[in-house]
Amino acid sequence: MELQKSPLKDCFILKPKVFRDERGLFYETYNQNVFEKLTGIETKFVQDNLSISSKGVLRGLHFQRGNRAQAKLVQVAKGKVLDIVVDIRRHSETFGKSFSVVLDDVERLQLFVPRGFAHGFITLSEESIFTYKCDNYYDKASEGGIIYNDATLNLDWHLPKEEFIVSEKDLELPSFHDAIK
Repeated sequence: MELQKSPLKDCFILKPKVFRDERGLFYETYNQNVFEKLTGIETKFVQDNLSISSKGVLRGLHFQRGNRAQAKLVQVAKGKVLDIVVDIRRHSETFGKSFSVVLDDVERLQLFVPRGFAHGFITLSEESIFTYKCDNYYDKASEGGIIYNDATLNLDWHLPKEEFIVSEKDLELPSFHDAIK
């Protein structure tokens, strides 16, 4: 596995070693010892999640607050997504900054999203299977979010707005400034 830094503090891209032959492919999706050695972060993932989405489905930008904050290790098992993170840690040197990366079933990149980040993605292929590990359990009372089209963040989701499929819940999320109050 290879580590690539992002422009955001503590946010990393991991590139697994993929073995391919006439049968298909094999790669190790997670190894705690390798993860800790590469990132310097000791974490214990406690929950795995899977999302299946069609083209244009936009999920996010979501986060968990307080002692229910979550770090995530995200990847795409099938398809292609644009993954976006926003640093919402007030005392971080990259506070309010965003980063995006295309995750797909070809390069098999993974993104480590630290605690204190808002996170979302949009499916760019006809279908995506998106998986992620969390280091803390989900708690509805601790959830928060930022509207995907926040004017302050001015995020590029790589698809025309007419193609977006956004849940009613996500359409009601607050602006960046209101979300971080």
